[in-house]
Amino acid sequence: MTTRSRTRGPAGRVLGALVAVLAVVLAGCTSGNDQAVFGGSFSFVSPGGKSEFSYPVSERGTLGNLSGPDLADEGKTLSLADYEGKVVVVNFWGSWCGPCRAEAPDLNAAATQLQPDGVQFLGINVKDTRSDGADFATGKQVPYPSIFDPSLRTITSIRGYPVSGIPSTLVVDRKGGVAQVWLRPVTETELVAAVSAIASEPA
Repeated sequence: MTTRSRTRGPAGRVLGALVAVLAVVLAGCTSGNDQAVFGGSFSFVSPGGKSEFSYPVSERGTLGNLSGPDLADEGKTLSLADYEGKVVVVNFWGSWCGPCRAEAPDLNAAATQLQPDGVQFLGINVKDTRSDGADFATGKQVPYPSIFDPSLRTITSIRGYPVSGIPSTLVVDRKGGVAQVWLRPVTETELVAAVSAIASEPA
């Protein structure tokens, strides 16, 4: 009995090529690619479902250079590197998020109170439209800039960081290390106490 060898015809070769292209595209959409773009050594691990984390100086990984278009100015790019040498409070938020609306006055008050200490606040507006995000920032009189990031590129670049936890806030020390994380709305009192302590650390 003779066994016929099977060869792929043109349709099979086209299908194989499409699968290969799709694999490349999907690989480019992963958080691993974003980690390579933004860099940083910080990896988030959440033991026991806690919502607040403090890191001693010796255990602080760097956040990396998160960047993206300015929510208020489409032609401008904002970057964490713009504030090198400063303590930076990074807040992930969305106009669609009820807890974000509730915590906005506390963030605004803390940003104003900590400004004389050289502390910079930076918002990152996620899963939003530019118009809704801008209207929120204007309506709440937010005194600091925000990166417009509807696709969550910044947050998915942080290894292990939960993308569903909005709002959430990180505090970056003067050397770029993550010193504090809240995976929940944060109050003015909490922010001022924690950030003042971090800002008073030796350079």
